[in-house]
Amino acid sequence: MGDAGDKCALRLAATARKWLEDVRVDREGRVHPAVASGGQALTWLATAGARVSLAEPGRVVCSLRVGAPLTDAEGRWHAGAIAVAADNVCAAAVFTALGADVLTVQYSLSYFSPAHLDEEVEMEGRVVGRKAALAAATVEVRKKESGELVAICRQWMAPLSTTKVSTSTSSKL
Repeated sequence: MGDAGDKCALRLAATARKWLEDVRVDREGRVHPAVASGGQALTWLATAGARVSLAEPGRVVCSLRVGAPLTDAEGRWHAGAIAVAADNVCAAAVFTALGADVLTVQYSLSYFSPAHLDEEVEMEGRVVGRKAALAAATVEVRKKESGELVAICRQWMAPLSTTKVSTSTSSKL
């Protein structure tokens, strides 16, 4: 990669880090309008307090402590909160590779063991493949102290696009 490519990769990694550590802000550092109006609360709550230890092209590693709002009555990290956190980490990892905001096209999550209130977890997101405009990514969620696997997420993501969808009436179907 040339000097310009290196600078671009560093900029994308820094942007992904900043967003993951505070998903309430957009790429320009402004509070996202949906959050300001009270929407998308779970999206930012799921990774509140996240600390990114590594952000590089195609890979993001972060950790967070499971907070009370994200647990069930027994003090276990709620499956929905794990799913949202994993989606956020996947989006950050794919952003570092594509350089564009992304949306989830396909999502699969397998749960292995529970994490509990105040337990620290580490999430590692990786881009594992690309097919045309799509990117395949995985996130492993582990208990930081023991390394025990909590969940694995597999996703296909695509860049958000403002390009007009073809209005052609022809179809291959």
